[in-house]
Amino acid sequence: MTLSRRNFLKGSVATAIAANGLTLFPAGKVFASDTITIPSATHYGPFKAVVKSGTLIGVQPINDVDPFPTEMLTKGVLSRTYSDTRIKYPMVRKSLLEDPLGDHNPHLRGKEPFVRVDWDTAIALTAFCIARTVEKHGNEALFSSSYGGWSHCGVNRPQTLQGRFFNLIGGQSICAGDYSAGASEVILPHVIGDMEVYSPQTAWEIVEKNTEVVLFIGCDPWKTNRVEFRVADHSMQKHWEAFKAKGIKFVSINPQQTYTDKAVGSEMINIRPNTDTALFTAMSYHLYKTGQHDKAYIDKYTVGFDKYLAYLIGDEDGVAKTPEWAEEITGLPAAKIKELAELCVTKRTQIAAGWALQRADHGEMIHWSIINFAAIAGKIGKPGEGAGFSWHYGNGGMPASGKRMPIGLSQGRNPITKTCPVVMVSDMLKNPGKSYTRDGSNLTLPKAKLIYNAGNNLLSHQQDTNELIGALNDNIDTIICHEPWWCATAKYSDIVLPTTTTLERDDISSGGTYSNSKIYAMRQVIEPVGESLDDYEIFSRLAFMFNVHKEFTEGKTMYQHVKTSYEASDATEDFKTFWQNGITHVSTPAAANSFVRHGDFYADPDKNPLHTPSGKIELYSEALAGFKAKGCPPMPQWIPPFEWLGNAKKGQVHVLSPHPWMRLHSQMANADVNSHESVDGRQIVLINKKDAEERGVKDGDVVEVYNDRGALLAGARITDEAMPGVIYIHEGAWLQLDSKGRCNSGSINMLTSSQPTSGLAQATSANTCLAYFKKCTDAETPNQAYTPAKVVKSAFKVDIWSLQLGKRLKAVSAEQGPAQTPGEKLFYGSCTLCHAAPHPSDFTYKQWKGITNSMFPRAGLNEKDRKLVLDFLQKNAKKG
Repeated sequence: MTLSRRNFLKGSVATAIAANGLTLFPAGKVFASDTITIPSATHYGPFKAVVKSGTLIGVQPINDVDPFPTEMLTKGVLSRTYSDTRIKYPMVRKSLLEDPLGDHNPHLRGKEPFVRVDWDTAIALTAFCIARTVEKHGNEALFSSSYGGWSHCGVNRPQTLQGRFFNLIGGQSICAGDYSAGASEVILPHVIGDMEVYSPQTAWEIVEKNTEVVLFIGCDPWKTNRVEFRVADHSMQKHWEAFKAKGIKFVSINPQQTYTDKAVGSEMINIRPNTDTALFTAMSYHLYKTGQHDKAYIDKYTVGFDKYLAYLIGDEDGVAKTPEWAEEITGLPAAKIKELAELCVTKRTQIAAGWALQRADHGEMIHWSIINFAAIAGKIGKPGEGAGFSWHYGNGGMPASGKRMPIGLSQGRNPITKTCPVVMVSDMLKNPGKSYTRDGSNLTLPKAKLIYNAGNNLLSHQQDTNELIGALNDNIDTIICHEPWWCATAKYSDIVLPTTTTLERDDISSGGTYSNSKIYAMRQVIEPVGESLDDYEIFSRLAFMFNVHKEFTEGKTMYQHVKTSYEASDATEDFKTFWQNGITHVSTPAAANSFVRHGDFYADPDKNPLHTPSGKIELYSEALAGFKAKGCPPMPQWIPPFEWLGNAKKGQVHVLSPHPWMRLHSQMANADVNSHESVDGRQIVLINKKDAEERGVKDGDVVEVYNDRGALLAGARITDEAMPGVIYIHEGAWLQLDSKGRCNSGSINMLTSSQPTSGLAQATSANTCLAYFKKCTDAETPNQAYTPAKVVKSAFKVDIWSLQLGKRLKAVSAEQGPAQTPGEKLFYGSCTLCHAAPHPSDFTYKQWKGITNSMFPRAGLNEKDRKLVLDFLQKNAKKG
């Protein structure tokens, strides 16, 4: 039983819950008259909340919709709701509260206590800090770190509501790209005309009928399909089990045996991290050299083979990319590389590659090299074959309904066009206005002075934590945070506005990232804990201060917005019935079961060209050649990473940071279920037996992992499933620094680098990381990351009049731009829920046409809506 669990049971509310039983209620259980069930939904699945006298006492899964509910739903949701890490009242860091017009002592962030204030004071101080920043530096200085949207699975997410508010008062600088698939989402539209990483996969039925081999590459569907950006319904496992029963062969290229590998019995091929590009380059070479490449396919469906071939055979650099060449890089025997290439070309093979591969130095190369291999083998577009990059997410393979789903409030167009790639946040803070390139454009970083963070744990997400904290303290005047829990981002903020959890607000969501076959009511289950407010109410109050309340709310409550959103969908049940039942199903056409990824292109490439410049698969890209982006050649090439086992010093190991089993990034870290991820309250580190023995480490020991960027303490878990020379620390542990600056909790980003992948995508290279580890003998305290921030009383009262709010707010009020067109509303309401809203000018119209092929089904737009959005994008896209 973990420390957080013991603390949880100390609380009076939690004690009452415990007395009534912290048990899983079976789906058919009937309750007494004093107990009610309320349907709702989370990232972890749909459920019925069991509520007694206004208190949540359990979570009842809905088995006919979610056949495999996880403990994150059945136990974790309850545990974290009443956790003692809840922020119940508005909080202001002591220095800011006592001298709002003076020095806020930013170097004391994370160390100085907070003071509880009332909501009027909190809103006044928030409005003052925003207005003063605009007054001094302009709206560009307001920077949103709220790109993620993962805190809440409804359509009205915190970062969407934030965008709506700030865009009404003149805009804000925002993040670009994402941590999940940032390299591939930029390069693949040039290569195959679609982001691919967020695309529907070939339908399950087609795979079951046609596929002979599934090749996993850094891909673990069993784990990563446990959570979803909207509502997980865990409909994947039965299909993989059917594939196994049919006799489909599974091969896994991975330094670690995954949950999926164990479930389906994969043949394991352990590879050195960050070397997959060399592997697939050599496999392509082998097909060509042995005459097994599909020349007719290459001629009909691709361009650039001659240039790529010159690289393969060594005309460019004098080095033939043979399997023997790749053996020295990957650690795989040349004979195995040849065998793997021949297996893929002679069998109907579906390649399933994970996103984690491209979170590496030169990460743009890996998925591209897989596409080149699959094209040279003549696979892409054939039933049950080809390369897919979203099998591990959103039940990839589920047939899509094609129906319109509920849409959220529109963010509206942002008057500020300055963006910062997520991995460059620290660079932006240290070098405001610095020039950089992204996707062929020459840009400059925003000059940020205030960070607004709603629904995102910046201190967990961002690489190189020490660099980030230093940059924040040296350059940012104010950090404002919406947060239900005392995570690190809250503890390092100046103003903390306590927000409700998913269970304490109304919203609406849909089921199946790609299937869009269900709509869920996210009904409020309990009253807000403490004085917490939902994000809509907080931004509504701020909108009132800035005289844009009418525009922000449109005169509606959130419940009314939810009703309007539902009624605009293709659902057939009336809203009252839907809201009462909590779910409605949307039909899926039978033809969807025959969907083949790029099948139309394969059937007729002239009639159905890809949205690339050539209309074909680009094995070599003339567009990228013209960009001349640093570190990104115009075809997939093996480029040694800045850190890898090939240049490791004695004693160093490669550190990988995969997703956890019982968390969604840092969510659930403060819940009981995090005990699955911890040893004595610290994040686990998976270590191969040989590496552990060499360093005198035993299972359960506290281990110190360290490099030049930082250090952390973790709990050793010794395993045969990880290859020697590679250790695993799951991302998402909360941060707590000891007196030596080590994270006492095991937060992986103490070690990772903020160096971008290349000058093309400027994406994260978090999985390019070397470090040392040793047994720790000087841990100072138990892990204290999951304890609340220190709160003190202060006799100081803010003189609201001294802030001159009326004058300041009037001075910074923005002129309202033209009314949004219908297509613009749909774009900012449906198509930009995932991460920060992109600007229409981020891509050319041809690129948008390719990207929206995947975006529209996920957004759940019908044909009429799609045309409206495309018309808007055509008028506002990047020229070229």
